[in-house]
Amino acid sequence: MTRTPRPSRRSSQERQASLIQAATTLFAKKGFNGTTTKEIARAAGISEALVFKHFPTKRALYAAILAEKVTISELLSAIEESAKKRDDQRVFTLIAGYRIRPGVDPTLLRLLLFSALEGHELSDMFFSKHHKVFYDHLATYIQTRVEDGAFRPVDPLLAARAFIGMVVHHRLLHEIFGVPMDRSHDDTVSTYVDIFLQGLVAAPPTGRARKLRTRL
Repeated sequence: MTRTPRPSRRSSQERQASLIQAATTLFAKKGFNGTTTKEIARAAGISEALVFKHFPTKRALYAAILAEKVTISELLSAIEESAKKRDDQRVFTLIAGYRIRPGVDPTLLRLLLFSALEGHELSDMFFSKHHKVFYDHLATYIQTRVEDGAFRPVDPLLAARAFIGMVVHHRLLHEIFGVPMDRSHDDTVSTYVDIFLQGLVAAPPTGRARKLRTRL
C-alpha cells in the first residue's frame, strides 16, 4: 500500500511570516482593537497557542509588522548623500517618490490611521518609525538651506510638514478613497516637488518686462 506523504511542517520562520502577513491584513481592515488573536490564528492557519509562542502580545506582533514593513535605512542614506551635495531637487524627490510609487503597500497607511484613531501607544510607535523620521531629516535640511541663503527664511518644521502633508494627502485620495490618478507616478512626484521648491507666487517682473507689458 502506498502511503500518502504527510505535508511537511512549516518552519518557525515560515509560521512567523504567515502570522505577520495575516495580522497585517486584519489590523489594516479592522484596527488593532478590533482584531483578536483567535482571528489572527485562524487566518494564519495555526493555533492561538502558537500565536502567543511567537508573539506574547498583540503589541509585540504589531512591532514585528513595523520592523518588517518599514525598511528605510537605504532611503535615508540616499537622502543624506543628496543633502551633502545640496541637491534640493533630489532630496525632495526621494522623499515624495518613496511615498508615491507604483505598487506601494496601502496597508501601512491604513495601520497608521487605525492606530491614531484608536488612540493607543502604537500610534506613537508607528509615527516615530514611519513619519517623524522624514519630518526630522527634511526639517534639518531646510534649516541648512535657509542658513545657506538658498531658501527664504521659513519655519523648517512647518515647511517639512507642508511638503509631506501634500504627499500624504495624495496617498489618502488614491489609496484610501480610490480616486484614480490622472498622471504617472514620476510626473506626479516631479510636479509636487516643483510646486513646493518654486513656490506659487511668481517673481515680480523685471523693469524691462514691466515696460513691455505696459506697452502691450
